[in-house]
Amino acid sequence: MAILVTGGAGYIGSHTVAELVAGGEDVIVLDNLTTGHSQAVSTPFFYEGDIQDSALLDRIFTEHAIEAVIHFAASSLVGESIIDPLGYYDNNLLGAHMLLKKMRQHGVSNLVFSSTAAVYGEPANIPIEESDPTVPTNPYGETKLAIEKMIEWCSRAYGMNAVSLRYFNAAGAHPDGTLGEDHVPESHLIPIVLEAALGKREYVAIYGNDYPTADGTCIRDFIHVMDLASAHYLALQRLRESREGGIFNLGNGTGYSVKQVIELAREITGHPIPARIMGRRSGDPAILVASSELAKAELGWRPQYDDIGTIIQSAWNWHRQHPHGYQGSGHVQRAQKR
Repeated sequence: MAILVTGGAGYIGSHTVAELVAGGEDVIVLDNLTTGHSQAVSTPFFYEGDIQDSALLDRIFTEHAIEAVIHFAASSLVGESIIDPLGYYDNNLLGAHMLLKKMRQHGVSNLVFSSTAAVYGEPANIPIEESDPTVPTNPYGETKLAIEKMIEWCSRAYGMNAVSLRYFNAAGAHPDGTLGEDHVPESHLIPIVLEAALGKREYVAIYGNDYPTADGTCIRDFIHVMDLASAHYLALQRLRESREGGIFNLGNGTGYSVKQVIELAREITGHPIPARIMGRRSGDPAILVASSELAKAELGWRPQYDDIGTIIQSAWNWHRQHPHGYQGSGHVQRAQKR
């Protein structure tokens, strides 16, 4: 039996694929490479294509004995979603709809869904718990929440078993240095800071310094990408063993401000890393910090890289060794396109 990972050539997807492969799983990757990289795929079963391609999904489900799906494939930029909401509803919601329809047609009932903390919007409580109100402040969060609800209705109607993982700010890189974060353009704080350290950008833009926080900048809960990967594997095991679904937050439970991250990166890299204050971005909550007690209790999840310094150091190792990302670099086991 095999695991289908949609978006498995992307940042979090590729690290999860590596975790699954290391665990002896047969993994099939589907990715249209809009933001992913074929060099990051550590399995020979790689299909380049779109999740809305009905014929391609039929082919994958027919050619392989798919046991479960881990669904990452989605557009995921908050700012972009505000500018192009229809594009996000098209790619995210219609893509998930097609996937769920094909899972039902081919008798596959186990699903691990990559959701997001953006479903909460401006949080009612800190730390955020799964039972807190979900009032997204941007179309990205709205589409993810709509998919969660679509999955819930499919579970009731068709007996689908699903785990949705709402994670906070993914960061860091694989400990062996083969995988890391490579977005074009880059939108995440830690790689942007490290690009400035490498001289690839003139400065780091700080979007707003008038938030109700100690230093006026946004506070986020950073979670190492390998800890996210392990959570997806544990969620898969839960579905295998008990067929019980659920919704779980994934974070370290500690928040760091933008200014704190920049200062720590200066210490780790030994570079000055210039920064400039800019206006706020629409849709950015002031503070996002998770309570992950439910994931720890029910999934048995324990973050292994929960120190922010360790997270930044692993990312720095990747960026220093791959200043141009995956461009021009190979991989230990390159994917064979099908």
